[in-house]
Amino acid sequence: MKTSWMKRQQHLGYLFIGPNMIGVILFFIIPAIYSFYLMFTDYKFMSPDTKFVGLDNIQRMLGDEVFYIAIKNTLMFLLSVPVSIGLAFIVAVVLNRSVYLKKLLRALYFMPYITSGVAVAFVWMLLFQPNNGPINGILRAIGIANPPGWLSTMESSMYAVDIIWIWFMLGYNMIIYLAALQEVSGELLEAAKIDGARTWQTVRSILWPLVSPTTFLLLITGLIMSIKQFGIIQAITQGGPGNSTTVLSLFIYQNAFRYYEMGYASAVSWALFVIIMIFTVVQWLGQKRWVHY
Repeated sequence: MKTSWMKRQQHLGYLFIGPNMIGVILFFIIPAIYSFYLMFTDYKFMSPDTKFVGLDNIQRMLGDEVFYIAIKNTLMFLLSVPVSIGLAFIVAVVLNRSVYLKKLLRALYFMPYITSGVAVAFVWMLLFQPNNGPINGILRAIGIANPPGWLSTMESSMYAVDIIWIWFMLGYNMIIYLAALQEVSGELLEAAKIDGARTWQTVRSILWPLVSPTTFLLLITGLIMSIKQFGIIQAITQGGPGNSTTVLSLFIYQNAFRYYEMGYASAVSWALFVIIMIFTVVQWLGQKRWVHY
């Protein structure tokens, strides 16, 4: 009787996950397998003829200067992840205390994350406008005669994109940290206070180690999201000026849907997959040194 009941429960579980698994197979696994095949062909979206070209796409990718520029820009973009996590932890610690209008501030910090990426892009394009934008207006007012060109120059455009991404992800990271901080025992914090620990000592020696699993989660998911990020950069700069903000995900999109070179875009896609796997494995191995469960 018990075995029969367990089988019914098992079948019920399969029934619940079935629709989701169908979606994963149809829209993730099958396209991934097909893109692996396309990587070894010269398939172009507008051409009916497809020929097997072996490793030509990989050789072209390794000799493509724009590919290396995209890798460099992607690595620069990833620098925004630990910065956003660090700022989010500080904000979460502050908002976890007795702060005036705490609930309103939490909502305001989280609001950018649920805002349309296109809307975010247009707002920041206005803020970073080099001649009449409010950011450069403030910098001139405090004595900086030649403020950065931000999105309009190759030297500063990637830093401007990093600032936008830090701002965009701050609210999400903060909410996750708040959930983790509320699980910290109040008795532990009270004992630290009785022992004479100052606020920064409590944060460094108690709160930060206790939320390290959350930090690890945010680091992995943040890096993966950032590596795959496409929409905001496409809406703000479209990879320009020049290729100064072209990241790997945008480079794939340009080759696939602007130049219709699906075979080459598939090769770059698998290179991106390998990079994501390397980052994930390195973090998973390294977390044993600093994550405390």
